[in-house]
Amino acid sequence: MQWKIFGFLLGFCALLLAILWIFQTVFLSDMYKFIRKVEIDKAIALVEKNINSPNLQNVLYEIELTKEIIVRPTQDFAPPVRPMPNWRNRRQPETITKAKEFALEDGSKISLTFYAMVTPVDATVSTLQMQLLIITVIMILLATLLAIIISKHISNPIEQINQSAKHLAMGNYETKFRGRGFLEIKELSDTLNTAATELSKVERLRRELMANVSHDLRTPLSFIYSYAEMMHDFPHEVTPEQSQIIMDEAKRLTALVNDMLDISSLETGIAKLNKTNYNLTDSLRKTVNRMNELVKNEGYRLEFYYNEDVHINADEVKITQAFYNLLLNAINYSGEDKNVIVRQSVNGNRVKIEVIDHGDGIEKSDLPYIWDRYYKVDKKHKRPKMGTGLGLSIVKKVIEMHDGEYGVESEVGKGSIFWFSLEYTNSQRL
Repeated sequence: MQWKIFGFLLGFCALLLAILWIFQTVFLSDMYKFIRKVEIDKAIALVEKNINSPNLQNVLYEIELTKEIIVRPTQDFAPPVRPMPNWRNRRQPETITKAKEFALEDGSKISLTFYAMVTPVDATVSTLQMQLLIITVIMILLATLLAIIISKHISNPIEQINQSAKHLAMGNYETKFRGRGFLEIKELSDTLNTAATELSKVERLRRELMANVSHDLRTPLSFIYSYAEMMHDFPHEVTPEQSQIIMDEAKRLTALVNDMLDISSLETGIAKLNKTNYNLTDSLRKTVNRMNELVKNEGYRLEFYYNEDVHINADEVKITQAFYNLLLNAINYSGEDKNVIVRQSVNGNRVKIEVIDHGDGIEKSDLPYIWDRYYKVDKKHKRPKMGTGLGLSIVKKVIEMHDGEYGVESEVGKGSIFWFSLEYTNSQRL
């Protein structure tokens, strides 16, 4: 690119010099003749304007003095004699003569002849050629220097960005792009810095995901293998509790795999919505009741508050899945009181579902990231009591597919409120 810019600037300079040479040498005589003809036309117009003026003689004198155009009555006109040496190969002066008839105030007419001499410009051309030759040499030197400076000024920052991009492509996400010079290069540098930062976050989350998923897979597999080995070695000492542990851990593995498949299909767009008009309130109530039955032996209590039944047009299976994941998240972090509150409220044409726990809460700095897959607030992987750790990511994708809104409000030591809202119309309400 540097040499292309260099060649372009030199070519542009050469083009300008060529145009200058052509107009100042080849077309100089023709342009001089054209200008003399224009001057005669202007002189005729000036005389016509002042033909009846007392100052006509002064005007004629001014024309002859400043423009070297002689004006005489046509009947008395005779070209002035200007002897020139008859040198061989020397061009003689050319003349331009125009006659014009003017009307006087008394009704009579007078014819005047305008005479101008076009002197050969050979000496002028030679002088200009010498000047142009000097100017050409100077311009070529300056253009070469300027082309080198500009090409380096443009190409060097791009080369540096290219080198940094190669380091980024090799996985060095700490690479910094330092664009300078033109605004576009600075904007490109800022964009690449942002990309490097985001790639660094993705890489960090990928490593956390691999570590956390590996932990979640390793733990149930260890349980299954250990109890299966014990059953193999002591077949007569197998108890229902041991079999139940194997089934529970297998169920946890199945749930993890299913959630991973669900989040993958949601992110890739494979999953499609099957929208129907259904009673959202009734669906939430049934889910809360089922969850109460599952966790009541562990001391958890779920409460559901609402003022009216609400119907929406949505995919009931996916909305239920998202709500179920919020319940699991609240149970896992509900705190010592083990109480989870679900609240449905209506505001205008939107229905809002809130899931409230009274656990430890979340730091404000962590709130923007909790919807990422396997993001851990305390950075120490904690095996959830229920669920797989992918629940909030699934909630995010499902609500986004329904063009809804979601969020979280949390205060450290006071618990969290996870919520989502969907749109509905009056015709959908009972």
